Amino acid sequence: MKGVVWAWLRLLIGVGIIGVLLWRLGTRAFLDGLRVIDVREVSAALAIGLATTVFSAWRWRLVAQRLGLRLPLRKGVADYYGALFLNAVLPAGVLGDVHRAVRHGRQEGDVGRGVRAVVLERVAGQVVVVAVAVPVLLARPTVVPAPYRDVVTVTGAVVVVLAIAVTAVAVMAPKRWARSGSKWRRASAVSLDDLRRGLLARDVWPGVVLLSLMTFAGHLALFLVAARAAGSAAPVTGLLPLMVLTLLAMVLPVNVGGWGPREGVAALAFGAAGLGAAQGLTTAVVYGVLALVASLPGAAVLLRPHLAWTRSERPASHRIAHHQRGPRPYGNSAHRPERHTPLLWSADTHAG
Repeated sequence: MKGVVWAWLRLLIGVGIIGVLLWRLGTRAFLDGLRVIDVREVSAALAIGLATTVFSAWRWRLVAQRLGLRLPLRKGVADYYGALFLNAVLPAGVLGDVHRAVRHGRQEGDVGRGVRAVVLERVAGQVVVVAVAVPVLLARPTVVPAPYRDVVTVTGAVVVVLAIAVTAVAVMAPKRWARSGSKWRRASAVSLDDLRRGLLARDVWPGVVLLSLMTFAGHLALFLVAARAAGSAAPVTGLLPLMVLTLLAMVLPVNVGGWGPREGVAALAFGAAGLGAAQGLTTAVVYGVLALVASLPGAAVLLRPHLAWTRSERPASHRIAHHQRGPRPYGNSAHRPERHTPLLWSADTHAG
């Protein structure tokens, strides 16, 4: 019951943010975000999206392999594309990750470990985002509107402390937890062991951090494309803190397919920097549309099994029809059931 309430609350908060922006800034900023996109922005989004998806899938592969799960890079990229598309078009913004986690776990015969691999991979990416954002915002605190600076500072400090605490527990957790009679302790021991092996091992974390930084750089590049398309002429050094703060807002689990906090924070940050709240909102809208464009190959990935099934069904149906109305190799005995039954059975099995 609590999970259902929280899911609906997340959606209502995201919708509420969008509603407040429409009320305060009107619809023009949203419509401008759709009008300014042309072929150049779409091409850039697809190219940047390919790079960031490969980096993210590679990170997932590193974690999964350390947990004993097979994940070829090609398959990882395809599944990650599908997850990105589902995240972009479904309300909660995480259902795509749930889909790829459960699917991979089932394929490997261990759904729990498949889910933990995805959770660790996603957490690693978010931790790197926070780790980059904190020093950038401390160096340029004015990009955060004055009423929210204390909130952002405290939240960042809490996240850092929690990350350090979880890491310390994972490293020093007693192995006897795994032998404890407590179900909670045994589950915690398994999760902490996966954390140690999947992220904190010496041969894993440097690659995970590097790939996360490259992925984050790709998101910043896409945001810069969006800002230029929205008409911003501010230098990159001036836009960088605003982009980091806006992308940091996307970590908040209160959005509708990624929409909500991103647009609200962009409007506040651009307004505080003197660039105009409307331009910040337009930039965030352009970014959201380009992010959706970048995820479109995922739609083809999700449809591919159905298209393959259709292609395999047509030849089978054609063979059946041809056998039923084609030449009769048995003369007048063409309607003998014992001659036709094996062919029909094998065709149906192939189609399934």
